[in-house]
This record gives sequence, C-alpha cells and structure tokens, in this order.
Amino acid sequence: MAEAGELVVSGAQQDDMLRVVAALAGILERVAECNDAVGTPAGVPPASASAFRATTKPGISVRTYVARIARFAGCSPACYVVAYIYLDRLLHRARRFALAVDSYSVHRLLITTVLAAVKFMDDVCYNNAYFAKVGGISLVEMNYLEVDFLFGVGFDLNVTPETFGHYCAVLQSEMLCAEAPPAPPRLQHCCLSESEDDAASCGSQQQLAA
Repeated sequence: MAEAGELVVSGAQQDDMLRVVAALAGILERVAECNDAVGTPAGVPPASASAFRATTKPGISVRTYVARIARFAGCSPACYVVAYIYLDRLLHRARRFALAVDSYSVHRLLITTVLAAVKFMDDVCYNNAYFAKVGGISLVEMNYLEVDFLFGVGFDLNVTPETFGHYCAVLQSEMLCAEAPPAPPRLQHCCLSESEDDAASCGSQQQLAA
C-alpha cells in the first residue's frame, strides 16, 4: 500500500478535485433519481443479478459517497474524469442487460470505476483492500467488481486526449450551468452519445436529460 505522505496533493489540485467531484456527483445524482422514477422498461431483462446492484439502497447519498472517495482515495483530479469515461463505457456496453445508474448501483459503479481509473492513471495508489474500506464493501466484493468491470468494458481502458477533453467539457458545463429543466422521464444511461467516437457531436446534457 502506498504511504499516505506520497498521496498528498497540492492546494490547487485539491480545489480542482473538489470541483470535479461535485460536478460528477451532481450528474450521477440526477441520473440516479431519474432512473429510480422510471424503473426497468418492459421487455428488457432486469439487471438485478448484476454485481453492481445492491439488494438494498445504501444509506449514504451520492454526494457524500463521492466526497468520501475524494477524501480518502488520494488520487489526481484527472482520475475522476477517467472514471466518468469508464462508467459511460461500461453502461453503453451493458445496455442489453438494462444496467443503468440508479440508487442501487451508483455507489458500486463509482468505487469500481474510480479504482480502475486510479490504477490506470496514477503512479502511486492504494490497494484494493483500502478502496474496499473506503467504499464500504468487502475485499472479496471489491475484487469481484473490478474483474466484472474489466470484462464489461472488454479491458478497454485507454482514453484518447480527445475523449478526455470532451468529458472535461461536460463536467465544466456542470460546474458553470444550472441544471437543465426536467424532461419526461425515461431510462438514463449516462452516456455522451451512442458511441464515444461521436462524443464531439452529441452533448452530455442532451443524453442525461433527454
């Protein structure tokens, strides 16, 4: 496990991280609330068997949970952007199983994608046992979720500068703009577009609030 002193970030990095974390939490909280209201469409297999879905709703809010991860994970702000990309990537590939961000899945999706992003982006990071404690799950669950995620995205962890820039722009918009007016609810998937290649031509808010 990395030493705590090695993971201390500067004041500027801390400010950037808090802004990114708040933006990501706002997006995911809004999407989870929409999906809670909509539920699973008829004719679509339920995702209840997914490892990412808890049997009961966690008692901690999305914002508090993300803030907890940010406080203890000790990772760079870029990791949260990459975690957002990984989350989109996983959900896009798992649509046929109706896996979506809701109150039952958002917490496990978050801790797993942040763990994957930290390992991919940062030179120094805590191990799975530490992240399991931060996320409030067992080490066995953390290991299983990590493997399930990796297979879910086809081990595709590379992020191009263009894709990274698009997601940064989405989070920047969340920081600067008020939430879009509510629209008729439907199952939300938190994806920027039908494919990441089209991310430049399709805004996130259109998909999240559509």
